Amino acid sequence: MKTIDVMVVDDSAVVRKIVGAMLEGAPGIRLLHAVSDPLLAIERMKHAWPDVIVLDVEMPRMDGITFLKKIMAERPTPVVICSTLTDKGAETTMAALAAGAVSIITKPKLGLKDFLNDSADELVAAVRAASQVNVRRLAARVAPAPVPVPAKLTADAVLPAAQHAAHDARPLLRTTERVVAIGTSTGGTLALEEVLTALPRVTPGIVIVQHMPEKFTAAFAGRLNGLCLIEVREARHGDRVLPGRALIAPGGKHMLLRRDGAQYCVDVIDGPLVNRHRPSVDVLFRSVAKHAGANALGIIMTGMGDDGAAGLLEMRKAGSRTVAQDEDSCVVYGMPKEAIKRGGVEKSVPLKALDREILQQLAAR
Repeated sequence: MKTIDVMVVDDSAVVRKIVGAMLEGAPGIRLLHAVSDPLLAIERMKHAWPDVIVLDVEMPRMDGITFLKKIMAERPTPVVICSTLTDKGAETTMAALAAGAVSIITKPKLGLKDFLNDSADELVAAVRAASQVNVRRLAARVAPAPVPVPAKLTADAVLPAAQHAAHDARPLLRTTERVVAIGTSTGGTLALEEVLTALPRVTPGIVIVQHMPEKFTAAFAGRLNGLCLIEVREARHGDRVLPGRALIAPGGKHMLLRRDGAQYCVDVIDGPLVNRHRPSVDVLFRSVAKHAGANALGIIMTGMGDDGAAGLLEMRKAGSRTVAQDEDSCVVYGMPKEAIKRGGVEKSVPLKALDREILQQLAAR
């Protein structure tokens, strides 16, 4: 197995020391450099280029976003953002994701040392995931050894599976309301932007899980809302799923669809990590299978791991249409691949065609 060479760029000596030690202690990972700002990083990279960069966004001399844009223009490289968990930091991090970063690790202003030590598994997993990114797709979008992990729970931990009679493949009556459920992870921020900005004002109601930490989903939704014709916002408990509106699950909470007569709403709830995520795509997809069935379209997009694969199969069995983003257009072809493997996907389409699927598939029902 090829060793993953990692560079850490952060003006905090504490972060450089702790993160560097975490990475050096992980099998198959080598700390190439740990430097205090992008200008020093540029000098080091002239001699040895990393496979993955762990990058702060607020630094002296050159900020992380400027550095990131320079890298993506000259030699696209997977970047994991290590950003402070604040509202201001969330806005800045959204700009970094828009510039091509693949994922986020959050760090608090206080208790930094303890937090980083407690987040070792998350950081190492993020670096491993970033090393598997399709760099060709990463460039186009901007133009593993085992590690200790928490127990992996299924959607059963939040919502029990529906129990239907064997002969009842389509248990739910159709309504005039339609729902699109989308699940995505690594590479999903830019992919969602491409899909949602292509949609007209009149479009089915959309519910989305994008794996993202707490505080960052509000900034992400706000950014998309400013770019799209449809309304995009972070979901609140009880929000209606309406035509022309996309609701994004808040970081740190699960989002479930429920039916209220002929209308659909969302519940935003606490709960355990499912597939090591909260929000979890499987939880959302299971709720859509139970409460929307044939009235729904499920889409699974770029991402590492298998969250959403089981839920998409449940949706298909409940009569939903199901679509996966194709391999060529994915930054990471993990979640779609697993969903196909389990039989949950009817068809795979390129990223640029997903907006048409949303409109055509549901209009035809």
